[in-house]
Amino acid sequence: MGVVSLSGVSATWYTWLEQGRDIQPSRQVLDALAATLRLTPTEHHYLLSLAGYAPLPAADEPANHRAPEHIQHLLDAVPFPAYAIAPDWQISGWNAAYLELYPNVAAVAPADRNLLWLVFTDLYVRDLLPDWEITSRRFLAEFRAEAGPRLGDLARSPAIRRLLDDNATFRQAWRSHHIEGFASRERVFQHPVRGELRYEHHRLAPADHPDLHLVMYTPVGPDDRCGGRPSAFIPPGHRCRPAGLAGWRTLRAAGHRNAADPASPSRRC
Repeated sequence: MGVVSLSGVSATWYTWLEQGRDIQPSRQVLDALAATLRLTPTEHHYLLSLAGYAPLPAADEPANHRAPEHIQHLLDAVPFPAYAIAPDWQISGWNAAYLELYPNVAAVAPADRNLLWLVFTDLYVRDLLPDWEITSRRFLAEFRAEAGPRLGDLARSPAIRRLLDDNATFRQAWRSHHIEGFASRERVFQHPVRGELRYEHHRLAPADHPDLHLVMYTPVGPDDRCGGRPSAFIPPGHRCRPAGLAGWRTLRAAGHRNAADPASPSRRC
């Protein structure tokens, strides 16, 4: 029973655990078992998730944690606004297009770079969102739904604690206990320079970092394929490519003689 002695649990309790009894182990016990069994981070995460716990940052983890390098490369390759958020909705990466949409993301202190904190405290965000009253509460409802049984852990994050202590609007919304699952939908921004911008709002989770969500805004309307007025926040040098045969004809008519025929074998995947 080396596991028992090293983990600091009783032999009876560990036997019940092996038998699958409903013993509701604490997070501290599960962390001790993970250390004793030398579980990998993925195995440790899985063990915690089975009991409804979320991994918490280590005490010495810097507040300005960044997205992994390959995730940042992916964000940089996206021509439209995109950013990454951690389970506590700390923004851990963004691209140039998102920086133009929301310049303050790079200007605020790392500890303040939390989506809920910014939505409820930054006046720029209030002006950016014409329906701020609805959107802010929806964000919080989505945060609750996403957190699920981990809400107690995530509510202890510094940004959430400060909002509960200092922001009456957030505190009132938090007490409503409203829950709403995320759904891709159209989002409207009122940018101080670009004016009204319309996007489809999407969220994706990388397979190797499922707790890290990528939020992307794809333009809708007349500029979704660079038709009509120029698309919003496309990096310099990026050329939008209209899709399909009609797009190829558009490029050819515009003088792009090197545009390949989409029906040719070289265009097939």
